[in-house]
Amino acid sequence: MDRSMIELMNLTKVFATRRVVNDLSFSVQPGEVLGFLGPNGAGKSTTMKMLTGFLEPDSGTARIMGYDIRTQTRKVQQLMGYLAEGAPCYGDMSVRGFLTFIAEIRGFRKAACQQRLNEVVERLELEPVLDQSIDTLSKGFRRRVGLAQAIIHDPKVLILDEPTDGLDPNQKYQVRQLIRGLSKDKIVIISTHILEEVTAVCTRAVIISEGKLVADGTPLELESRSRYHQAVTLVTGTPLDEAALLALPGVSGLEQNPLEHSLTLLAEPGAVIYPQISALVSERGWKIREMDVERGRLDDVFRSLTRGDSL
Repeated sequence: MDRSMIELMNLTKVFATRRVVNDLSFSVQPGEVLGFLGPNGAGKSTTMKMLTGFLEPDSGTARIMGYDIRTQTRKVQQLMGYLAEGAPCYGDMSVRGFLTFIAEIRGFRKAACQQRLNEVVERLELEPVLDQSIDTLSKGFRRRVGLAQAIIHDPKVLILDEPTDGLDPNQKYQVRQLIRGLSKDKIVIISTHILEEVTAVCTRAVIISEGKLVADGTPLELESRSRYHQAVTLVTGTPLDEAALLALPGVSGLEQNPLEHSLTLLAEPGAVIYPQISALVSERGWKIREMDVERGRLDDVFRSLTRGDSL
């Protein structure tokens, strides 16, 4: 038994007659930041609640660092930091009072408690709001407080449910920077429906739909399953010879975007079409403002997989 990883084994949860999580199995290795993706209602939050011991599975189980979530729940929770969706906290408490309370619950006392509090406050840059009540904080600072309580005991596993949902771009950047820093010595699972989160911070992604696993791979591997993988977009203010472009080897189709004065040429599976297009542009003397090759579009893959389309 590997005591350094997370392993889900046929995890299942039923509410009334609906299987919200359906026979889910995968593992997470040390050093990975796993994006756990799915549309709303796919079973992401329910899975997180089972992993953290807040819900009991109806069948199957999971092991966190070798400990079973069903029979060794308390030990699992000691190893884990959890940021629930919405980062719930006691709103009438000050940041200092709340984090001290959490540290004491986690077993810190007196000087050790103060030392750990100081370390977490510095890491999450909470000093300016330390004596404010949590209810008066911005969403960004509330998320930071939520992260602070999740890491106060320096857990080996960090589970974050929608950590940047509702934040503005600056706040998202700050939280993602924090997650990157935390991931160096922890296993991190991020449950989200925000696809940009995956390419921003994750080393691997699992996609579920209707409680079932539908994809598992690195962001680059998933993007390569998109119909836009190796597509070439040309930005130009003048019309181009579309027939000549479509006749090039490996080109499977063309999409126009009149608003951006661009067109996108799609590649056949496994084909690389940029050299042929570049050569034709040069031969014809076309004035091109931009010519970009795409890795693929994760949103395209996500929609196809969660609708049950074939890729």
